Amino acid sequence: MSFKNKNILITGGSRGIGKAIAMRLAADGANIAIAAKTAEPHPKLEGTIYTAAEDIKAAGAGKVLPLQADIRFEESIEQAVQSTVSELGGIDILINNASAISLTPTEQTEAKRWDLMHGINVRGTFLMSKACIPHLKKSHNPHILNLSPPLNMDPRWFAPHLAYTMSKYGMSMVVFGLAEELKPHRIAANALWPKTTIATAAVENLLGGDFLMQRSRTPEIVADAAYYILQRPSFECTGNFFIDEEVLSAEGITDFTKYAVNPNQKLMNDLFV
Repeated sequence: MSFKNKNILITGGSRGIGKAIAMRLAADGANIAIAAKTAEPHPKLEGTIYTAAEDIKAAGAGKVLPLQADIRFEESIEQAVQSTVSELGGIDILINNASAISLTPTEQTEAKRWDLMHGINVRGTFLMSKACIPHLKKSHNPHILNLSPPLNMDPRWFAPHLAYTMSKYGMSMVVFGLAEELKPHRIAANALWPKTTIATAAVENLLGGDFLMQRSRTPEIVADAAYYILQRPSFECTGNFFIDEEVLSAEGITDFTKYAVNPNQKLMNDLFV
């Protein structure tokens, strides 16, 4: 299936995994709307919605719509969705990529950090999905794809960073519920998570700096996995918690060397896998 003329809304699409997915789908001729907060250059974060839009357009997108949006707020979500429908003509695919992270134990987790993670990861994902459902119902092969992990009740994923884990698992619970709820409408809801850490601003600035970046893969591995998932028939492929490596292996891709930031370094497994 080609993505030519498909209308795709991606949250957090100005950099990292979100942008990589946008670039991959743009190369197939998709129309891309990227909803993100960064409209002005940031000293620690690469790019804005406008520079990302230029790159996505150059990659081959039919139309690109940069949208300044903060998905913690319902009115911002509604504006982003309505602008996408007005400018692109509808929504075929929603990718909930926007996320906040703070790997802190309970005593070191400030209320504002809790609110940020749950406001974006859980509330934002839920309300963005809700706002898109009426439009997805009109699509031929509608998909919702959340960048969230498999649900795993192992205490080791909760103890070190309870607030973050709850918020990411909240995103995954949205997948778990919507997959069943939306079956009558043939709308797919799936999750995708990387096997290893991915070289993003969050990894560089918040988690491990260059040490972890050198042991990570590039966002393109997640983008390629998303590309194959979103081609699958929505009425058959739903309720899955995919791992990027496994998706690509199923497509006959087994050499992942090209995705390594530094092929000479041992890769670091991501959280939750």
